[in-house]
Parts: sequence; C-alpha cells; structure tokens
Amino acid sequence: MALKVAIVGLPNVGKSTLFNAVTQTAAAQAANYPFCTIEPNVGEVALPEPRLEILAKIAGSKEIIPARITFVDIAGLVRGAASGEGLGNQFLANIRDCDAVALVARCFEDGDVTHVEGRVDPLSDLDIIDTELMLADLESLEKRVPGLEKRAKSDKDSAATLRLVNLALEQLNAGKPARTAAVPEDDAKAWRMLQLLTTKPALYVCNVDEESAGHGNALSALVATRAAGDGAKAVVISAKIESEIALLAPDERVEFLETMDLHEPGLDRLIHEAYALLGLQTYFTVGPKEARAWTIPVGATGPQAAGVIHTDFEKGFIRAETIAYDDFVRLNGEAGAKEAGKMRSEGKEYVVRDGDVMHFRFNV
Repeated sequence: MALKVAIVGLPNVGKSTLFNAVTQTAAAQAANYPFCTIEPNVGEVALPEPRLEILAKIAGSKEIIPARITFVDIAGLVRGAASGEGLGNQFLANIRDCDAVALVARCFEDGDVTHVEGRVDPLSDLDIIDTELMLADLESLEKRVPGLEKRAKSDKDSAATLRLVNLALEQLNAGKPARTAAVPEDDAKAWRMLQLLTTKPALYVCNVDEESAGHGNALSALVATRAAGDGAKAVVISAKIESEIALLAPDERVEFLETMDLHEPGLDRLIHEAYALLGLQTYFTVGPKEARAWTIPVGATGPQAAGVIHTDFEKGFIRAETIAYDDFVRLNGEAGAKEAGKMRSEGKEYVVRDGDVMHFRFNV
C-alpha cells in the first residue's frame, strides 16, 4: 500500500532542505526566501529496514526491494493563507491527497535565514498552521451544508453526511481540529470521506541546529510538550545535517554519525514514526529471486496481506505459510524453520504480525 506524507510548515523553517535530504536529491530548491517551493515536490524514499538485508543474505536473494514512502514538499504557509495570502489555497489539494502531515517547526536561531514572521517561535508557527488548516476546513464544510440540507430530507446517506459535517463544524468553531471529534466507529469510513485537512494524523518535526541534533534544545522541548498534549509524537532532526548525510556513501555515514554522537539518521526516526502514526507494519516475502518488504495495517489478516501483492491473491486465498522473522534468522532460512516445526500454515482468520515471512497459497 502507498504511504504519502505532506511536509508542511511556514516558509524558511527547513521544509525543502528536509525534503532534499529525505529523497537524497536536489529536486526541491532550498533557498532563503518565501515561496521558493511553488509546485509541490514529490519524492520517494525506501523505508529503512535492516531486517530485509539479513533475510536476503540468508535466502541468497538476487534483489532487495524495500517498502517505500512518498514525501510531498508543500509550499510554505503564511498567516492568512486560507483567505488568499501568500500562495493562498494552492497547497490544499496537495495535503488532502496525503495520508499524514509532518508539521515542521523551526527550532533554531540563525540571523542569515529570515523568518516570515520576523521571529523564531515554533509554537506560534504551529498555531498559524493549525489556524489556516482549520479555516480551510471550515470554508469547505460550510459550502457543503446548504446542498446537504436539501438532500437530507429524502436521502439517508446525505442525512448521515450532514450529521458528520455538523460534528466537524462544532469542533472547528470551538477552535479545535476536526481530529479531536468523538466519531462513532460505524461512521469512521464516512468521516474519512469528508477529506478534512485537520483529520490527517500529524507528526511534529523539530528542525534544530547542528549542535542540538542529538538531544534537542529548549525550543524543541516546547514543541514536544505540545505534541504530547495533542496525543502526537515529536521528532528532533537537523535538516542541515541530514542533507549532508544524504550525500555520503553508506560506510561514510556511519563514521559521520559517530562524530555527531548520533545513533541513526534523524530521517530514519522520522520515517518510522510516520509508519507508527498510521498504524502500519511490515511483512516479508523471501526467495532466491528477491527479498521484499510489504506494508500493511496493523491487524490485517492473511488474505488482506496477500491482497497487497495482488487482488487475485486475496480473492483466491487458501492459506499462508508463515515463519516468524526471529525463527527464520535463528534457523537459517525456510528449510531450517520447516524442519524445526516453525513454519505455520495460517488460514483466513490469521492476523499478520510485524516481521512475518510469508508465502501465499491461492487459487483463482
């Protein structure tokens, strides 16, 4: 399944620098002036997955195919964007098309990099972002109400949609993002269909100076506290350092990280947190031709996992021959796991676990 994350923030907070590092390209123009990103830059990056290389080595796989995540660099928001300031609403459709948003907050001082608001205050920046997204949602919902009210008199689906629209409006008019609404489980799908910006799962990204890359600073601590209050996660990252790491060869990266007292690139943490935010996990298919990682929701059943490969696999699912990752590694592959009785034949009700190595039997 595809995973797309929008990188959102005010101008000059480091969004495009972060995007360049994420995609290991210079596709986005990182420049010291507002709106240098006008059309959204889109780039894909592999999900960091060390288990995949281990599996491939054991199985002698000729090719390694990791799961991928797409990042979209959105044009910088400014105060009043929802009413046409700056680049106005050009960013809205791009965010609506994404699964989650990474809210980038500037947590560093630098006199050479201007701030569109004339000061460095990450909490104020986040307030501006929240306000503009909520105003955009309000405008979108208010336009729908008259038509829904007319149709709701004779159409049950329209009446149900109107009820959810009013629930969202209640939250937004109270100054709260729509994601804070208590939505009945039966309405979850219809709620998602409203395509509201403030229902997107959010991850806070604290862009800090190089010296603070390891543990953050006072400004990133403020953002982390806010994120915790919102039930969200915050990731500390130095976009400048990450852009330097992206240009290094793999062996050079390890040495560079050690000199910076970092255990792993901040981008790895960002990508893994985005996965966790959306409730995703990984399973593997392994053979002599390729070792491949597949992305599925936590709680997916065997047939649903098979459907990620091809819809025919899900329709004709018979069973899944399954080996836990630890057993596959400990017993040196499929043959050893099978001999030790660690290969399981799982049926349609099986809930896939993170790291499962699977081979599907199906009939179409």
